[in-house]
Amino acid sequence: MLRQDRRAVAALAACLIAVIAITDWRVEFNATLGFLYIFPLVLLGTVTGWWQVLLAAAFCTLLSDRLDPFPGDMEWARDVLISLTLATTGLLSMGVAKAYRREMESLARIEREVGARQAAEGQLSFLIESSPAAILTMTADGGILLANPAAHRLMGVPEGFLPGRRITRYVPALGSIPPPGESARIFRTEMQTRGQRESGEIFLADVFFSTYATPAGPRLAALLLDASEHLREREETSLQQLLTSSRILVAAVSHEVRNVCGAIGLMHENLARSGSLTGNQDFEALGSLVGTLSKIASLELKQSAGNQPPETADLNEVLTDLRIVLEPSCAESDINLRWDIPENLPLVEAERHSVLQVLLNLSKNSQRALEGQANKTIHISACADPTGVTIRFSDNGPGIPPGQRLFQPLQRGADGAGLGLYLSRAFMRSFRGDLRHDPQAPGCSFVLDLVPAVDDSGEQTPSIANDASHTTLTS
Repeated sequence: MLRQDRRAVAALAACLIAVIAITDWRVEFNATLGFLYIFPLVLLGTVTGWWQVLLAAAFCTLLSDRLDPFPGDMEWARDVLISLTLATTGLLSMGVAKAYRREMESLARIEREVGARQAAEGQLSFLIESSPAAILTMTADGGILLANPAAHRLMGVPEGFLPGRRITRYVPALGSIPPPGESARIFRTEMQTRGQRESGEIFLADVFFSTYATPAGPRLAALLLDASEHLREREETSLQQLLTSSRILVAAVSHEVRNVCGAIGLMHENLARSGSLTGNQDFEALGSLVGTLSKIASLELKQSAGNQPPETADLNEVLTDLRIVLEPSCAESDINLRWDIPENLPLVEAERHSVLQVLLNLSKNSQRALEGQANKTIHISACADPTGVTIRFSDNGPGIPPGQRLFQPLQRGADGAGLGLYLSRAFMRSFRGDLRHDPQAPGCSFVLDLVPAVDDSGEQTPSIANDASHTTLTS
C-alpha cells in the first residue's frame, strides 16, 4: 500500500470503515467490532497527517459506540480504550510510512548520485583513455598506479606495462617532488624536464603535475607532453635565423672592407701608374693582397636563392604574439600600449619569425627612447590595400636626431654594434618587403611594407573574413 496512490489508499480505508460499520450494525451478538477499525486506521496513517488520524480514530470510536446493540456499564472506558488503540495504531502507521518514504527517497537519491558518478567516471575514463597526452597517477615513492595508453606510447612500452613500475626510471624529476605529508605545500604547477623511454631514447617533456592526499596516502598526478618536436623546430628556426643574421653581418662587414679595399686599390693603381715602384716585389705583393681582399669582401646580401615558393605569414597571429611579449614589459615601464589593428589582415609574403624580430627590435628601441618621458606611448597600427599591408610602429619619444644615418651598420655611438635597424631592413627586403623611417610623423615612426601573398593562380590571397572593422585596444 505504501507504493499506491494516496487517493486510492484513502478510498480503500473509507470502504473498510463502511463495511465494518454496516457489519457491526446488522450482525447482533454480544461483542463489539470496534477493534476491526485498526485496519483502516493503518491504511489512513500511510497517507494522512496526525490530526486526520486522530479525527478518523474519534469517528471510528463514535461508530463503534453507536452501533453496539448491547451497551454495558463501562461503556465510556471501552470507548477510551478503543480511541487510544485506534489513534496509537494510526500514528504508528504514519511514522512507519514516513520513515519508509524517507528511506526510499534517500535510496533514490543515492541511486541518482551513483548513476551520475558512474556517468562522470565513464566520461573521465574515456577522456583519459583517448587523450593524446600521457596521464599517470603515482604513489609518494614514485610507484605508478595508473597510466593511460598515451603514457605507454610515450615511454615506449606495451599496454599494461607501467603500473607497478617506478616513474624515476622514465622521468627522474618526478621522483624528487615531496609528497603532501612531508611538506605543507601542495604542488600544482608545471615544469620542463628530460625523460627516457624504455629503449634508452631521451626526450624533452612538458610536465603538468599536482600532489594530493587520499585515505590510502599521498598521491601524485602528472600529465606529460612530448616537446621534442617543438624543441627541434625551435632550434632549427634559431639556427636558420642565426645563419641569416650571420650572413647579413658578414655582408655588412664586407661592405665596409670593400670600401677600404677600393680606396687602397685606387692608391695602388696611382702608384703603379707613376712607375716609380715598378719591379718592386713588395709593391706587387701588396697589389695581390689588395685584390684577394677585394674578392673576399665581394659578398653581397641577396634574397633567398632557388625556386622555392615564398613563405606566407598571418599578420594577425604575428601581432598577437607581439602583444603577448610586449604587454608585460610595457606595463612594468608605465608605457601606454595602443593597438589599431584590423580584425582580418590578408596573408603576406614573409617569414613570421623575422617580422616578429623586426617588431621586437623596434619596440626595444622605443622603450630606450622613452626612458625619462612623462607620458610614454607606443602606437602600433596596420592597414591593408591592394598593393600590400603597412604596419606603422610609432612612439612619442624625442625622435631621430637630425643628420643621423639610419640603416647603416657599425656606426659610432650606436647601441651594441649598430646593426639593429640594418638587420631589420635586411630581413624585410629578403622577402620583398621594406622598412623605412617616416620623418614627417611626430615622435619616432617606422613603417613596415609587406607584399600580399598570392595563390597558385596569381591572385591575392583574401583575408579570412571581409570585415573592415578595426579593434582599438589600450593597455
